[in-house]
Amino acid sequence: MEEYINNIDMQTIPEQTLAFIGDAVYNVYVRTYLASISTAKAGQLHVMSIKYVSGKGQAETIDKLMDMLTEEEIAIYKRGRNTNIPTVSKHVDVVDYKKATGFEALIGYLYLTRNTQRLDEIVKSAIATFEEE
Repeated sequence: MEEYINNIDMQTIPEQTLAFIGDAVYNVYVRTYLASISTAKAGQLHVMSIKYVSGKGQAETIDKLMDMLTEEEIAIYKRGRNTNIPTVSKHVDVVDYKKATGFEALIGYLYLTRNTQRLDEIVKSAIATFEEE
């Protein structure tokens, strides 16, 4: 994996690619978390994960986490949020979709820059926002 990450130029990587990576990383975190707290079968775990990984869920999450982000992280989020998105999911409005894309771009950035401690902090905080409900 290291060699693949080393081949990525963080100065020129498109925001949508950061979001593509971030979506997968966040999904792994959420699925691992759910597997750690439940003995449900895979299909049930998938249903449980939707509130965390849906565009609406991610948009709500980033709104709650903004105060804990650094200036650099906010800039990455905004770059992802403001990127030109050719299509939008039919299950979420454009504003939430863009916020979710920004959140995923931030997660992708932290993963690709190997800032795992900060990535863990943000994802734990994101998961906690749903546990508070």
